[in-house]
Amino acid sequence: KSNVGHTQAAAGVAGIIKMVEAIRHGWMPRSLHCSAPTTRVDWSDGTVRLLSEPRPWLTEGPRRAAVSSFGISGTNAHVILEEAAPTESTPERAHEAGLLCLPLSGTNEAALRGQAGRLRDHIDAHPGTSLIDIGFSLATSRTTLEHRGLVVADDRADARAGLDALARGIPAPNYVSGVANVQGKVTFVFPGQGSQWPAMAKGLFDESAVFRSQMEACAAALAPYVDWSLLDVLRQEPDAAALDRVDVVQPVLFAMMVSLAAMWRSLGVEADAVIGHSQGEIVAAHVAGILTLDDACKIVALRSRVIRSLSGHGGMAAISLSADELRRRLEPFGSRLSLAVDNGPTSTVVSGEPRALDTFVAELTAEGIFARKVAVDYASHCSQVEALEAELLTAFGEVRPRRADISMFSTVAGGRVAGSDLDARYWYRNLREPVRFADAVGAAIQAGHRFFIEVSPHPVLTGGLTTLLETKGMRGAIVPTLRRDDGTLARIWVGLAELIVRGFRF
Repeated sequence: KSNVGHTQAAAGVAGIIKMVEAIRHGWMPRSLHCSAPTTRVDWSDGTVRLLSEPRPWLTEGPRRAAVSSFGISGTNAHVILEEAAPTESTPERAHEAGLLCLPLSGTNEAALRGQAGRLRDHIDAHPGTSLIDIGFSLATSRTTLEHRGLVVADDRADARAGLDALARGIPAPNYVSGVANVQGKVTFVFPGQGSQWPAMAKGLFDESAVFRSQMEACAAALAPYVDWSLLDVLRQEPDAAALDRVDVVQPVLFAMMVSLAAMWRSLGVEADAVIGHSQGEIVAAHVAGILTLDDACKIVALRSRVIRSLSGHGGMAAISLSADELRRRLEPFGSRLSLAVDNGPTSTVVSGEPRALDTFVAELTAEGIFARKVAVDYASHCSQVEALEAELLTAFGEVRPRRADISMFSTVAGGRVAGSDLDARYWYRNLREPVRFADAVGAAIQAGHRFFIEVSPHPVLTGGLTTLLETKGMRGAIVPTLRRDDGTLARIWVGLAELIVRGFRF
């Protein structure tokens, strides 16, 4: 087919687009009048008339128009257009649809604030305009520029307050702003113990069917391995098991993180890789597709039950030293104390015998070095775990790892691992060996990962992630999921907004 034919056909399609606009506005542009056909047509028979001059639309029915485009190459387009039937307007539908987002952008911060102010004034001047329609138009019909702001609201008053705060540059909990200067892959990061708080699931149970369904699936998968109810613990029932028990809190956190990961995925955010910190690796392996939900629940339940046998014999402390410096300072203590966690250049954890730990913490504190005991009465990631090796290998012996769906950066190996590597011995090593979080994150950064989402009830790894990115000289975005005493769906949407304003693309 000739290029001339394609060009004329394209011009004809452009004409059809103009015709659509004509129907919308109720006029017929002269430039779209059809010339008389070369074939003779008897126009006196019937009601069809050739359009030879501008004329008003008929008013006794819906407007209709037929448009034909003929290309020299034989490429033809024929379209019949009819006016849409009138619909009853709904002045405000925000409450019916739940939360909504109002995305804005500008070439600089001043332009962004100006956009927010004008939209606030528009909402005030047009109280009947649907906020959902405004949000949709903002997201789909405007160019997204580098300086971005996003307001999350559940009603008109909330939306106006967020827009007003953004326009004035005043912090508010329901909007975020930033510069979209981050590009790269997305990593879900799952911490170990420490992010829990009593009512962390209550809000999402009521607000999110996705969260509730995933949590119920976790409860069913855990039931054969525990003698308490996951749902009772999360709903804070009077007779529920105590959350401060290690054999309770670890499976509960597992279920929380699995369910929060499902929430992110329901919002269209998919991970390119996962990283798990200590017990968080069990969640990471499940989200990566390596472990079935049943196998993952078996590991976390039996692992936490075995750890309980260590209670009273050890302790752990957070230290503001590098891994190399900590090892050097621990030499006088021999096997009594060990490096348990390497979170980065200034963040480590030591574990071991209680008396030796108290002495070490006191020595560092006297020197002005930060050292604080962690609220646990056992010592993991050290030689004390060796007494449990046979029991753990037997407990995990039936676990069958699968091929990973997405990459997993191991905090046991310090780099990427294959699904087949995560057998029973791997899960023993996960409890016995130091947590190489800094190495795993470093490998992810090296592989192009720049967006790190901490999937947990409260962020505990943000500082370490920030330091590791800065150490590598890389720009990245670190986003939490929930925060202590803020476990709502709106909190997750604000996290999504943080991703978007930093440059994330679906």
